[in-house]
Amino acid sequence: MASGPAVAPQPPPDFGGRLERTEVQRGPSSIPGREIVQVLTRIPVGVSSGWHTHPGEEVGYILAGTVTMAVRGRVTRTLHAGDGFLIPPGVPHDARDVGPGTGQMLSTYVVEAGRPLVTLLG
Repeated sequence: MASGPAVAPQPPPDFGGRLERTEVQRGPSSIPGREIVQVLTRIPVGVSSGWHTHPGEEVGYILAGTVTMAVRGRVTRTLHAGDGFLIPPGVPHDARDVGPGTGQMLSTYVVEAGRPLVTLLG
């Protein structure tokens, strides 16, 4: 992996107490100007992440629960534990837990270094 200056983790976005995001790890990528960030997200039943974007790819995996994933320009998918998903850079999307329990997803992002990981929309 290429080494470069350390970038301080960005404060988590304010999801209004709706969901919990825990940064698992962060490090430089072999792609110049990019870093890799891994996040565990817990979404309570009936809660939505809200429409948002990321400054790079999101590669995700549903660990628990059932989550609907709406991605602008695509058909909304219902994802269950064991399902994966890919979200292109800068594409608005929204995840909602439909129950019966708390949804959990592990996402790995390959994003532009130094930019906020999440930009909430409207």
